[in-house]
Amino acid sequence: MKLSILGARVIDPSSGLDQVTDIHIEACKIVALGAAPAGFTALETIDAKGLVAAPGLVDLNVALREPGYSRKGSIASETRAAAAGGVTSLCCPPKTKPVLDTSAVAELILDRAREAGNTKVFPIGALSKGLDGEQLAELVALRDAGCVAFGNGLESFRNTRTLCRALEYAATFDLTVIFNSQDHDLAEGGLAHEGPTASFLGLPGIPETAETVALARDLLLVEQSGVRAHFSQLTSARGVALIAQAQARGLPVTADVALYQLILTDEALIDFSSLYHVQPPLRTRADRDGLRAAVKSGVVSAISSHHQPHERDAKLAPFGATEPGISSVELLLPLAMTLVEDGLLDLPTLLSRLSTGPAEALRLPAGKLAVGGAADIVLFDPATSTVAGERWLSKGENCPFIGHSLPGVVRYTLVDGRISHQV
Repeated sequence: MKLSILGARVIDPSSGLDQVTDIHIEACKIVALGAAPAGFTALETIDAKGLVAAPGLVDLNVALREPGYSRKGSIASETRAAAAGGVTSLCCPPKTKPVLDTSAVAELILDRAREAGNTKVFPIGALSKGLDGEQLAELVALRDAGCVAFGNGLESFRNTRTLCRALEYAATFDLTVIFNSQDHDLAEGGLAHEGPTASFLGLPGIPETAETVALARDLLLVEQSGVRAHFSQLTSARGVALIAQAQARGLPVTADVALYQLILTDEALIDFSSLYHVQPPLRTRADRDGLRAAVKSGVVSAISSHHQPHERDAKLAPFGATEPGISSVELLLPLAMTLVEDGLLDLPTLLSRLSTGPAEALRLPAGKLAVGGAADIVLFDPATSTVAGERWLSKGENCPFIGHSLPGVVRYTLVDGRISHQV
């Protein structure tokens, strides 16, 4: 299939390219930027005048819910939603049923993702068997089956020696470990950030130190073991300050934040809406400002959706009895564009945090527009608004942004040169 995208503003953060030009695609690859190669005749063209062409977005945390949680979502439904948000590559966490701790589960996910064909899927394997934090999973076998990194989510290792040995083993094979740093004991039973809002609402709190205590420990273990580490779902200003200090010392660490943490604060909980119940919790305006500054400076190089779809009943109980999480991957680009609208980031920097940054963090073959590279591209209209929820594709409707008018519309998402989403 020969395809030409004509007249788009092409932004490639990895090379610094930002100009109005054409993109020519053949056999799943980008064959030229600018003039078409000699003898190239497009069988199909996309008139992209007024649109921005950028590397397909790379989302480091999208819960696909399959296998095991089909009432919440499926690989087909959630990758379709991701494509609508401009995502061409995504990582899925290991919390499935059964847990993603065997090659068989990894292969199942990859097979079904290929069948769906909406996005590329890169599984995150469990660091410990069953995510129980006691025995190391078969990391090398999982790597060979297609897992690109390993983590335990918010399920902590209760024995620090065991965690240390796991990191040393991962470092031996140059594997990347993903940390969701939250101290189990300090966070246990908590529902919201420990502060005035939680006190006013009578909700048990999770202090900032639940993150910073665990983070300080994890960074010291990274330094001791030499493992490549990525810190996910940071929520506090002091947390990103610790990451900045570690990077200044030369530790091989990267970090991401959930997009909703850059937009919302714990003040959103004032009406007890379970749509704002997330773990780790929404924190203060000062924390949000600290996260935003870290994204702007590049200390945090990746913005992710941390998409967690739920069935309707999961959010209908009283706040404390509901399941945490927001369904948001199909709004990833429009929601992120609010950061440009607010003047926090320019468009090339935002696109870097949504594509090049996350791809580099986990060493994924994605996040750039290069001749000879995969034709994974998002084409969007920055001058038109999206009304969130008008066309909802995720099985999970647990999204507080539904009904909001958001800047930017994803017009096309291309995976290997094939259109997987079009409006």
